[in-house]
Amino acid sequence: MRTPMIVVAVDGTEPSRAAVRWAAREAELSNRSLLVLHILDWEWNASRYDFDGLHFAMAQEIADGIVARAAEHAKKVAPAISVVTGVRTGNPAAQLIIASEEGALMVLGHRGSGGFSELRLGSVSQRVATHAHSPVVVVRGRPDPYTGPVVVGVDDAESADAVLETAFAVARERGSGVTAVHAYVPVPPMYAGYLPAAQLQSEELDEAERARVLERLALWRAKYPDVPVETLMSHGTAASVLTGVSHTAQLVVVGSRGHGVIVGTLLGSTGLQLLHHAECPVLIVRES
Repeated sequence: MRTPMIVVAVDGTEPSRAAVRWAAREAELSNRSLLVLHILDWEWNASRYDFDGLHFAMAQEIADGIVARAAEHAKKVAPAISVVTGVRTGNPAAQLIIASEEGALMVLGHRGSGGFSELRLGSVSQRVATHAHSPVVVVRGRPDPYTGPVVVGVDDAESADAVLETAFAVARERGSGVTAVHAYVPVPPMYAGYLPAAQLQSEELDEAERARVLERLALWRAKYPDVPVETLMSHGTAASVLTGVSHTAQLVVVGSRGHGVIVGTLLGSTGLQLLHHAECPVLIVRES
């Protein structure tokens, strides 16, 4: 059964510690408890050679130390929150996906303890962000992303209202504003040939698109009247615009699916690019 608990995955790396700091602050803001969870990636095929169980006992001791230090770090960041720890054994991605059914939010570092430190996003984080049952935050970007607006992409996807409501609720929780980003490519007239989008700009089209965005935002502005809202229109791709805005944002909120030719995918291309390139944490809202 899912609870209001926040689950943060830890492995002792610096990206993991950044995830703990973010999760602890979020637990404090939202009045939730925090589960600090480590997955012991034990090779059961090799366990047949661990005749006396010493190797597994040593691995378990190391895992216990990882969660204990992470819990201590969380309490330093947010002393008032309730923190529990857990160590589970198995495939890290699979176990974290299972764990995502237990809490309201899963928090991950952008890169784990594997041997590919040059990668922008770890394989475990990407798999969990793609398949988790709960919303997922991947903590990445600058070290202290606690100022600036909550940025949200506005599109015509079926999950758009869920994404917007999440962004407004999170912004009110933080006492910040919302920057609503709508990126679109103007439809060229028949005579336009291969003119770039910048040369196809028209005030009429821009105003029509802005009116559509404002109409979509109206419900949430009325529900959250204390949240300041800024709209940003662009002819660029959604991923590039949201990545650019992330440099001064504290959080980017996007849906879990695309709405174009890849609507059937589990994570849209915009969300995937943000998980690799954003300069602040990224919240992936799951479809209900």
